Amino acid sequence: MKILVVGAGAVGGYFGTRLAQAGRDVTFLVRPARAQQLQRDGLRILSPHGDATLKPKTITSSEITSPYDVIFLSVKAQALDQAIKDMTHAVGPDTMIYPVLNGMRHMNTLVQSFGEQAVLGGVCMVSTDLDEQGRIVQITPMQKLIYGERSGELTPRIRTLDAMFHDASFDTELSLNITQAMWDKWVIIASLGLITCLLGGPIGEINRVPDGEQTALQALEECAAIAKACGFPTPQPLLENLRKQATMKDSQFTSSMYRDLQKGTPVEVDTILGDLLDHGHAHHLEASLLQACCVRLRVYQNSLKAEKH
Repeated sequence: MKILVVGAGAVGGYFGTRLAQAGRDVTFLVRPARAQQLQRDGLRILSPHGDATLKPKTITSSEITSPYDVIFLSVKAQALDQAIKDMTHAVGPDTMIYPVLNGMRHMNTLVQSFGEQAVLGGVCMVSTDLDEQGRIVQITPMQKLIYGERSGELTPRIRTLDAMFHDASFDTELSLNITQAMWDKWVIIASLGLITCLLGGPIGEINRVPDGEQTALQALEECAAIAKACGFPTPQPLLENLRKQATMKDSQFTSSMYRDLQKGTPVEVDTILGDLLDHGHAHHLEASLLQACCVRLRVYQNSLKAEKH
């Protein structure tokens, strides 16, 4: 199977490298300047599962001449529209688009662009970041891809995708309820992003101050209540695990949104938090902490735009 990775950053670069190491036919869709950089420096990973350097196969949008079997789509939300334009000629009648973006809004955008049949459901569980040298640093050992047909069917093509991902040095799961899995991840990243961005620090520091633990739990309950109202209740074991993670007093955990905030780069406020808040409003739910965080991060985003001008 020919795999096109769209987004050679912390997530796409990580899984694309692992797939290439496992002998899969992987090409990265990149801009010309990024292609030159990757040919010079390679994709470099620092990981508890073993460091790696890959001189990847790259292609630019103007060089695509035929469809790919699988498109692994791992861009940030703000880059989705451009990614759709860049990858259009890589999508054929049998292409599977496997998106691992956060939230759910991107699914409608992709279906509108490429049709119901092309788009799979997807979840990526990994904590990676790009350091100052452009290396992909894996922060925790967790590394898992979850995928499935949005219809819940066990089709021949999803079995083929499962076999391709299998034994590639990371965990995999073929899900028969991928939409629920996507909502579960949405609750995780939204609640932890909300807690760390609104309260301004790692989980442990938040829980060591008066009312920190109570506020963290309230943030989590707001996100979980919205998912439940939308028909995708967070499973109790996952909810309990999240409560433990959100109230640890010795935890140095920070969300990727918080790390982006600290770097002064754009954050996915609208797709991770704003869209969830809209779902809450549609069900007449009170979500005061989620709303406050959306306001705080939108003010931040506007300040970034103002600096550019």
